[in-house]
Amino acid sequence: MNTHHTTGLTGPAPTVTVSVKPLVLSAPWRGADLHVRVTAPTTGTSLPVVLFAHGFGSDLDGYAPLVDHWASGGFVVVQATHLDSKRLDLPADDPRRPRIWRYRVQDMRRVLDELTTLVRSVPGLEGRVDHSHIVAAGHSFGGQTAGILVGLRVTDPQTGTAENLSDSRVMASIQLATAGRGGDELTPFAHANLPWLRGQDFSHITAPGLVVAGDKDDLPFSTRGPAWTADPYTLSRGDKSLLTVHGGEHFLGGISGYQAAETTDENPDRVALVQQTTLAYLRHVTGIDRTDWNNARTVLTGDHPLGHLESK
Repeated sequence: MNTHHTTGLTGPAPTVTVSVKPLVLSAPWRGADLHVRVTAPTTGTSLPVVLFAHGFGSDLDGYAPLVDHWASGGFVVVQATHLDSKRLDLPADDPRRPRIWRYRVQDMRRVLDELTTLVRSVPGLEGRVDHSHIVAAGHSFGGQTAGILVGLRVTDPQTGTAENLSDSRVMASIQLATAGRGGDELTPFAHANLPWLRGQDFSHITAPGLVVAGDKDDLPFSTRGPAWTADPYTLSRGDKSLLTVHGGEHFLGGISGYQAAETTDENPDRVALVQQTTLAYLRHVTGIDRTDWNNARTVLTGDHPLGHLESK
C-alpha cells in the first residue's frame, strides 16, 4: 500500500500552455530531418528556455510530466527526437550508431542555432522568449547530452580524444538519472555496448547544475550501484545541487510519460517531488524567483520521506 505524501514544496500558479509539433529542421549531416516540439506558456514575457534531451529510445513526445509542468511554470521547453529513438529504428549495424552520443549534441546545437525560427513557428510566442537564459536538461542518456553542453568531456571511442563540446549559450543543466564516470567500474555490457561511457570527465563542468538521482536506480552499466548516478554532482565543479529521490528507480516514479509502460517504480508523489524541485531550480537558476528553491532547500534537507536535497 502506498502512503500518500505531500511534498511540502511551493511553486507558481500554473498557466495555460500550447505545444507545437513536429517542427522540422533540415539536418543533412545526420541523414534524417530533425523533428522538434516546442511547449510554451500562452502568457508571460522574457520566458527562459529549457532544452530537453530524451533518454535512449524515446522521442519528442516523451516526458510530458516534466515538460508540461515546466511550461506551465513559465518556461519554453524544446524537445528533439534523436537518432536513437525507436521511431527512427536505426539498424544495429548502422554506421551512425557508434557516434550516436555526438549526433545528440549536434542536434542540440542545431536547435539553438534555429531557436528564433522555432519560436516564430509557435503562434503568439515571438518576442516573448529570453534567448540569454537557456538551461539544458535530460534524463538518462539525455543527461549526458545536457552535461556535454555545459562541459562534460566524453572520450570519443573512435578517436580516443575528449573534446570540449560545450556551448556557451547554455547557462546551467539539470541531469536526471544519468551516467557516472566510466573506467574499470563499467560492467562488461556497458563497456561493449555503450562505449561513450568508457571515459567521462566531469571536472570541466563549472556551470551551475542540479543532479537528480534515485537511490534504488541500480543500472546494469556500473558495478557501483545507484551511487554511480550521483557522480555528475560529486565530480563536477561549480554551484551544484543533488536531489536524491528515496526509493526512486530509473524513471524516478514515472517522469517519462503519463501511463509510461517502462516505469518500474510508479509513484505520483515521487513525480511531484521531481516536478516541483526541478521547476524551483529552473526559476532560481534563471533569476526569476528564488523563493521556491530556498523553500525546497529547507524542506528537503531534513528527514523528508520523499527525498533529500544537498548543495555544494
